[in-house]
Order: sequence, then structure tokens, then C-alpha cells
Amino acid sequence: MNILGRTVMLRAIEEEDLPTLHKWANDPEIWGQLGDWHFPSSMEFERKWFLSLQSDNLNQRFAIQAPDVGLIGTANLVDIDWKNNHAFHGMMLGDKDIRGKGYGTDTIMAIMRYAFEELHLERLDGGMIEHNKISLHTYCQKCGWKEEGRMRCWFFRKNRYWDRIIVGVTREDYTALVAANRYWDTP
Repeated sequence: MNILGRTVMLRAIEEEDLPTLHKWANDPEIWGQLGDWHFPSSMEFERKWFLSLQSDNLNQRFAIQAPDVGLIGTANLVDIDWKNNHAFHGMMLGDKDIRGKGYGTDTIMAIMRYAFEELHLERLDGGMIEHNKISLHTYCQKCGWKEEGRMRCWFFRKNRYWDRIIVGVTREDYTALVAANRYWDTP
């Protein structure tokens, strides 16, 4: 089953996506904006990672597909806690020419709709490096997430330490946002 936004489609990651994912996995500009530490990775590493996706019900990863563009990034719901109904969400948009066109917002909205309306989760959590102002604005100003905390000096990038900003959204936050902005109504 694919997950549909207004413009993007979230789908399973396929083997033919690996060359693009491998390119992004080795792009220092992308990984400098994300929270995880990342080492240079080989195509073999990407293949092993891809094979591990097939049997992991607690960590779901999706390819983000945009019309007329193709694969533009990845999104996830990981550390899914089925007892307490929450998960961690993250997203990575690849090539910089696709950024700033609403794909990130649409991906977050699609993930929230899927998590809250299909999986019956109660909340989603996330975290971002403090210098990634675009992500913080997108999540908190456009998509209804709340800044819930800050872990000081969490990430080491650009020869200094940066805070980790903890964000979250509940089903109630999502429902209120959609009622206010009518996001899923046909434009």
C-alpha cells in the first residue's frame, strides 16, 4: 500500500533506488543537516541495509516519490511502540533543487495522516539539529508539531556543538491542524 499526500507518494524502497540513496548517503551537505552521524558508505552497505528493511515491523522506511521528478528523499516511522502507540519520525530530502517546493510539508502531513488515521498512533516524536531552521519551521510552523525540549550540546558539527531540539505532535494536534487549514480538502 502506498501512502498518498496531496502531491507526494510514500512507497516502499526498491532495489532500483539504491544508486540514488547511495549518492545521498555520501553527500556531506545532506548529513550535516541531519541528526545521525554518518560514515562514508559503500554500495554493498546500502544493499545490506536494504535487505534488512524487509523484516522490520518496528522500523518502517519509505521512499518519497514526487510527480515528474521521481525519488526525492526518504521518510520513516521508527522505534514504533505498539503498546503505547507512538513512533519516531524523520525525513531526508535529497537533491537541493527539490527543496522549498512544499514536498517536505506534504510528506510530513502524509506521514501524520498515515500514523494517526491508519496505524492509530497517539503521538509522533522527532529531533533536529538546532541550526536546521528550515526543518524546525516546517515541522512546528507548518505542520503543527511542538518544540518539547532541548538537549544541550548534543551534536558535533562544523567544529562545534549544537543542541538537539526535541519536537512532537499528538493525534489531537494533527486533528486540530487539519480542521483549521483543511489540508486534505481538494484545493
